[in-house]
Amino acid sequence: MHRRTTGVSRRTVTKAAAGAGLAVLLGARTAAAVGSRTVDVSVSSAALGRSAPVRLILPSGFGSQPTRTYPVLYLLHGAHDDYTSWTRETDIEAFTEGRDLIVAMPDAGPTGIPTAWRGGPDYETFQLKEVPALLARDYRASGVRVVAGVSTGGYGAMAHAARHPGMFTAAASYSGILDTMAPGVPTLMDAIVARENLVPTSLWGNPFLNMLTWRDFNPRNRAAGLRGTALYVSSGSGLAGGTGDWLPEALESALWPSAHAFTDTLALQRIPVTTHFYAGGGHSWAYWKQEFTASWPLLARGLGVPQ
Repeated sequence: MHRRTTGVSRRTVTKAAAGAGLAVLLGARTAAAVGSRTVDVSVSSAALGRSAPVRLILPSGFGSQPTRTYPVLYLLHGAHDDYTSWTRETDIEAFTEGRDLIVAMPDAGPTGIPTAWRGGPDYETFQLKEVPALLARDYRASGVRVVAGVSTGGYGAMAHAARHPGMFTAAASYSGILDTMAPGVPTLMDAIVARENLVPTSLWGNPFLNMLTWRDFNPRNRAAGLRGTALYVSSGSGLAGGTGDWLPEALESALWPSAHAFTDTLALQRIPVTTHFYAGGGHSWAYWKQEFTASWPLLARGLGVPQ
């Protein structure tokens, strides 16, 4: 994992923040300014048993309007990546210039699965309680939130919104794992965990012996909790109609049935969802960047900001 967050003194943060127009960052205990509006904050997390990073992009007028509060766009990273991915792979900083919102990109660990692990850290509590508390206390975040994510972050977006009804006004998934119990998907989840040299059962246990736990964290099984949340789901067919880039296309193909099973369940429960199921496509940022742009009107309405 890439780690660019560094511990600095309050004086250093103050100087850097003032030079970047971010003098209001004094509330953060450990922070590093990485751009004119972007800061990495280290959060002391009881849920994780360690400090963990979250990258923030603050509104353009943040320092000049000290009493104003702002809605928050949460962006979740995928597997084998980290909290810097959205700024590394997209133009999210430029895209949000002049828009009155905070962008929060929290750490989800090496697997990018932001859940309460059976054998370890609780990324769900970190992302949904500890980070929002920090944002409300130090960055004037309002209670209006939307969430979007790629791959395992797409899982996180829908799982968070489903397991905590009303916390997010909108949720978007781009190539997310939306039915973790669909045929072949538990094996895929195990492979993601094992690739980081972690024991697969440390996630939610055995998918058969601990089926109730797997169901509890499965977006499809928790779909009823999404009623009233504006939803966007996109996924490609991968190898069917693909271009020959077989590895990302094969992964996208493996998730195609899972995404359809999820949206079919929403349809059965008469829960509205905007979908974009496209031919081909791969499990990569080349497609996710386009899907974020396509979903932006829905997210903007959820945030209450102009499109």
